[in-house]
Formats: sequence, C-alpha cells, structure tokens
Amino acid sequence: MTTVANCIASALLTVASVASAAPVSAETLFKIITVRDEIVVGLSDAELKDLGGDAGGIAKAIASKGSLSLWQYAVTQKDGERMVAPGISDNGTGLAALVALARAMRVAKVQPQRTILFGANVGEEGEGNLRGMRALIDAYRARLKAVVVMDGSGTDHVTTKALASRRLEVTVTGPGGHSWSDFGMVNPINALARGAVRFINTKVPATPRTSFNLGQIEGGTSVNSIPHEAKLKVDMRSESEDEIARLESALRECVAAGVRDENENARDRSKGKLEWTVELIGSRPGGELAGDSALLGALRVADAAVGNESRIERSSTDANVPLSQGIDAIAIGAGGNGGGAHSLDEWYEPAGREMGLQRVLLTVLGVSGVVGR
Repeated sequence: MTTVANCIASALLTVASVASAAPVSAETLFKIITVRDEIVVGLSDAELKDLGGDAGGIAKAIASKGSLSLWQYAVTQKDGERMVAPGISDNGTGLAALVALARAMRVAKVQPQRTILFGANVGEEGEGNLRGMRALIDAYRARLKAVVVMDGSGTDHVTTKALASRRLEVTVTGPGGHSWSDFGMVNPINALARGAVRFINTKVPATPRTSFNLGQIEGGTSVNSIPHEAKLKVDMRSESEDEIARLESALRECVAAGVRDENENARDRSKGKLEWTVELIGSRPGGELAGDSALLGALRVADAAVGNESRIERSSTDANVPLSQGIDAIAIGAGGNGGGAHSLDEWYEPAGREMGLQRVLLTVLGVSGVVGR
C-alpha cells in the first residue's frame, strides 16, 4: 500500500496546471479495516467496540441485522502471483482500489478543488438492478459533476456507452397432479418448453448488436408430479431500446403460443387450464458519454501520462445509471489482470496494478482539480 501511495503521489505532479481554490471541507463517510494498516474508516472507537472490535465482529453484527448475506471463500495462490477466489477480480479489485486511492490522497496530502465522494454499493450484478448506484445517484444527483466507476482490472478499455438491458421472469401455472393418474392434464413445464423453443428461434440483428439469454428455468416438486408452476428468467440486451422492446414482445407472443398449444393438446381438460404472466424483474437504462466531455478528456490525459492506450467500449455497469440521467460517467479497470469472472475459479494477478491506480486517480483529479497546483 505504501509503495502504491508513493507512486500515485509522484504521478500527481503531472496535473499541476490548475487554479487555486478555497479548501473544501471533507466528511468521512465510512471506515475500513485493512490487515496491514488496521485503518478504520466511519466508525468511532465506541462503535467499533460495540461491533466486536475486529472485521469478524463487524461482519457478524451486520449479518445478524439481516442486511447482509455472508459468503466466505478462501483465497488461494497459484502460479506465482495469481490469486484465485470468487469475486476477487470482479469486483474485489475495484473495492480494494477504492481504499488504496483514498489512503494515497491522505498520505500525499492532496486537496481537491471539488469534493470527491468515495462510495461502495451493492446490487450491480444479477437481479440487483443497480439498486446501490441508483440510491447513490438519487442522494447526490444535484451535486455530481462526474462519476468514475472502478469495475474489474482491465486498463485496455473505457466504458463510455451504457448497454441497455431488460430482465423478465415468465411464470406458467396450472392445477398440478400425479404423473400417472393425471397423465394428459396441462403441464406448465411443457408449455414453458414449447414457448422457449419458439423464442430461441427469434432473429436478432448484428447491428445494432443485440442478445438474449435464457438464464434460469425452474419448476416442479418431484419427478413423479405434474408441476403446478414453472418459471423462466430471460436477459435481453441491445444497443437499441427498440430492439429490446421487440424482443420482449416476441417473448410474450411465444409464451402465449406455448401455453395455448399445451392447453389445446391436453387429453384431460376437466381439471383446469394453464395461466401465464411475464414480469419485469430488472431494467438497466442506456446512455452515452459525449465525445468532447471533460471526463473523457481527463482520462485521455491520464492515459498519456502513464503510457497507456484504451479503446472505447459499450457495456452494462454501474455507470449506466448516471449516463442515463445526463451525468458524465465512465467505468474503468483498477489495474492488474483478471479472468474467470462469475466463476469459482475467478483469478487476479496484481502485476501492473500501480499503473491502473495512477490512471484512476489522475482521471478523478483531472476533473476535480487540485488546490495549489
């Protein structure tokens, strides 16, 4: 951490052409315990003592309040510097960078002209629907000039275009019964399968790039029971909101056809028919950063300062929320190398991490300005 802080402090000298301004009062929003430095960042001594006095005690206290599900994984080291653990790169590396950069600014006594808010949030993956970032933007929208999201490790790209997506849950319900004595009655899984086969044959354009994924399917209570319910979760993404709307319409038509076919082909209709619904369980808005934005300009200057080149990409990240509301935002990696995201074998190698951290901080300070430099 000390080495990283010193590297960043040196790199700050490259952003010296900013006008002086009155100091901005800072408010500590959180405190974090690190294994090496035992730094507590947002908790008083009394609060820390009440929560058990260490990281384990804090975790248990939070979990007992029902606000956090705890998952503990062992981080293993393989092939030299490679570390393996679920979430270690996406987005453990981003969270670690958040603390490292805050500490580097403190050690280097950097005073920004504008307030810099260091924030961590939840709900970026899966069905979280970006709820953490939505809450942050709702709370600070009027005061935000720009947002820099640290997502993963890669420094070869910058996300300036928000990929819109929609997540839907299909539910088919029926009377249910016994696989032998009630054979021939309507079956929700059959109907879901009929509709799914229709939907996967839906054509999508190469431009604008569009995709869909049948990600989860569930239903039934046992192998010898006709289920009373079946569910399917579908993810849709596109560079065009119109294409997402077209896909949703196609999904609804296919499900309706699958249910209709199952109802019409049932041998025994005396015990009821199938019903179906499609529910929106997540919607990520699209948006795009202007090519002449000050934030993108600051990133390009930072790239030049650290000898890095990065291409512009479109992706689905926390940056979707501010971009959709006209707030300048980018998502960039925090340095190093990683892979195997969203798997038990996810890995991270810290080599080159200093450059990534310098790049992030130079970008942020390029937008905020630095007092007296």
